[in-house]
Amino acid sequence: MIDYSVRTFEKKLLDEKYSSYIIGADVGGTNTNIGVAGVKNSKPVLLFSLDFKSQEINSLVPAVSETLSYADKKYSIKVDSACFGLAGIVSPYQDLISLTNVDWTVNKKELIKETALDNIFFINDFQAIGYGFNLLNPNNKKDLLEIKAAKGQERSLSTKALIGAGTGLGKSILIYDKHFKIYVPIPSEGGHGDFPIQNDFEIKLTKFIKEFRGISQPITYEELLSGRGIENIYLFLKKLQQFDSTIYTKEIDGSQDKAKLISKYREKDETCRETFRSFTLFYARCAKNFVLDIMATGGLYITGGIASKNKEIFKSKEFLDEFENAYRRSDLLKKIPIYIVINYDVSLYGACLAAIYYSNR
Repeated sequence: MIDYSVRTFEKKLLDEKYSSYIIGADVGGTNTNIGVAGVKNSKPVLLFSLDFKSQEINSLVPAVSETLSYADKKYSIKVDSACFGLAGIVSPYQDLISLTNVDWTVNKKELIKETALDNIFFINDFQAIGYGFNLLNPNNKKDLLEIKAAKGQERSLSTKALIGAGTGLGKSILIYDKHFKIYVPIPSEGGHGDFPIQNDFEIKLTKFIKEFRGISQPITYEELLSGRGIENIYLFLKKLQQFDSTIYTKEIDGSQDKAKLISKYREKDETCRETFRSFTLFYARCAKNFVLDIMATGGLYITGGIASKNKEIFKSKEFLDEFENAYRRSDLLKKIPIYIVINYDVSLYGACLAAIYYSNR
């Protein structure tokens, strides 16, 4: 028996009629959430999800089996198709993936053999968010929060940039598919691209991270833009001893989740405040480069747990000034709208929609 929690979305939805049922899963370094959805008019309707701690399971098989069993015994729902959004690189044949921040591999053949599923699709976790984007309501503040409005006429079907820092740093490019009339996300491992150093402070910071983390290769964006990245910046600033210790320092030092407390005390502790100032600048720089790389005139969409819990930093002068700080293309960047994705279940919705999309291709 493995531990999990159950979330039911709207009980009345369970009584409705659906053409079929599917599974959509968001498998990350911290949490593994497996949702069951009914299909109506080629769109998923999330009914409930079983949520597991990724570090407490050693395979996806028992979590999937538990979900299928729960669906059958509780609601007489039988599922044979699923799409898994996974935090890692999907193999060329989309049948195998080694997770980036979890020590186990997901194998399609094993899942089909050990569970009742017949049709299984693997996508990158940020692709799942990208598919989920199609089901968000731009007028619902529980789905999207506008940070910067478009200047001039927004090109609604133009390429969009999706970026998000959490356990790691993810990116995806959203391209509109005229046939299916949805945005299709292109996978990316851009979070593992080299961090562009610009000054002496950043030289010393990246040197510290390399020594502290035992890294011999160039420092990537993810070592700065993630929960681990927040901790890296904080520990470096502590080493510089520019700010006095406070009543919060001991609590942060003794915590296993330093990033959470650094965020909590960023308005009360100078080291935490400066940590988030640097984090904000680095985030804006990364987003700016990504938008320019792909000409994301359709907008920048920021997702991930850090963004949803620290929305104010993206409205700050530091973030917006750095985002528009470009030698030749500041005019373009000033026109780019910016949004934060608020809906926590966007990945589950996206994985479910992807299961429908891949089944109908």
